[in-house]
Amino acid sequence: MKKRIAVIGAGPSGLAQLRAFASAAQKGAEIPEIVCFEKQRNWGGLWNYTWRTGLDEFGEPVHGSMYRYLWSNGPKEGLEFADYSFEEHFGKQIASYPPRAVLFDYIEGRVKKAGVRPWIRFSTVVRSVTWSAGNRTFTVRVHDLPNDRSYSEEFDHVIVASGHFSTPNVPEFPGFETFNGRILHAHDFRDAREFVGQDILIIGTSYSAEDIGSQCWKYGCKSVTVSHRTEAMGFKWPANWKEVPLLTKVEGNVATFKDGSTATVNAIILCTGYKHHFPFMSDDLRLRTANRLATADLYKGVVYVHNPALFYLGMQDQWYTFNMFDAQAWWVRDVILGRIKLPASKNEMVADVEKRVAAEDAGEDSYDAIRYQGRYIKELIAETDYPSFDVDAADEAFFQWKKHKIKDIMGFRNNSYKSVMTGSMAPQHHTPWKDALDDTMQSYLRN
Repeated sequence: MKKRIAVIGAGPSGLAQLRAFASAAQKGAEIPEIVCFEKQRNWGGLWNYTWRTGLDEFGEPVHGSMYRYLWSNGPKEGLEFADYSFEEHFGKQIASYPPRAVLFDYIEGRVKKAGVRPWIRFSTVVRSVTWSAGNRTFTVRVHDLPNDRSYSEEFDHVIVASGHFSTPNVPEFPGFETFNGRILHAHDFRDAREFVGQDILIIGTSYSAEDIGSQCWKYGCKSVTVSHRTEAMGFKWPANWKEVPLLTKVEGNVATFKDGSTATVNAIILCTGYKHHFPFMSDDLRLRTANRLATADLYKGVVYVHNPALFYLGMQDQWYTFNMFDAQAWWVRDVILGRIKLPASKNEMVADVEKRVAAEDAGEDSYDAIRYQGRYIKELIAETDYPSFDVDAADEAFFQWKKHKIKDIMGFRNNSYKSVMTGSMAPQHHTPWKDALDDTMQSYLRN
């Protein structure tokens, strides 16, 4: 009897898993039955844009954190698929920092070509996943949202690919309840034009803080104040941008910070991160980890040590994204197909996790972190038939990206890099990022 595999989520990591199985099938392998459950109406995960915040049309929490005018904040050369280049998809080389619509089209192009859409049950939310030790199967209970129908199915393996950027971490500060303006988390940010002419306060120094602040500056906010808990981002910001210590209180529209300084603000945007949140997984199956490169309880970063029939994809803090998800997906596929053997004991898997944590902790800076994740990718793809690529060159693209940001935080997207997959240099975009107000694919591809 054929094995049955449940994949939870049809975002970049879930789609990587479907592509991995499709690749094996194309090469003649007999693959299990694959069923992918996706809460949204379309694939793409966070790369889908919706105007909705809070709840969707079915009363479910909105998954997406995507906003209008988002452009990639890292070079595409660091995330390119090894088996499907940007040049193959677009018929030419494109500039290094694509907007959301361009990246969505690229992600979609590969899985359309692979023909995996029939494996996905859209608008179907997973309510619970439980494990039967006696039957050695998972019971996955789901809800078909459009038809308001609940049902359960049994699976031999479950692969959780639902991401970890959809459940916001929302702190509270004194005075929030009486603030004379809007308070929102980055998860609910949708359009920088909403803040034209306003003085905005951003809490946090995440990539979201950096990008949302830059977007608001680009589209005409009056000023940006960024409050940090530990240390400032330290870039050379425009004149109407300043960094201050942690917020201590808000009175009316006046924000006060730890050093006693104040700022009058019209809106507060919380860029305070997200939680790894899997309420649909039973307690014994639920991953609990901080957002770090070496995730807790995951052998090789993917196998749940407490039940090795369960896998989690893409749960790391991320320098690499799409091609790291591929490396993980190919590796998980080969475990399921019996090509890769797992350690015989849980202790061996736990020791692997501890070794990875120690290696991450030994790193001194972000350059070490990039190398760490690059080595991880090389380790996984060495054990599968995923196309080999020059990971060291991709590391170097990230190093150059960091240097370009230090040199010009509002102009780093104007730089170009060489594809590590094809060797061709990206062209310069026809319009500097700060002046490129049209983020449509048609405009972007005009090069």
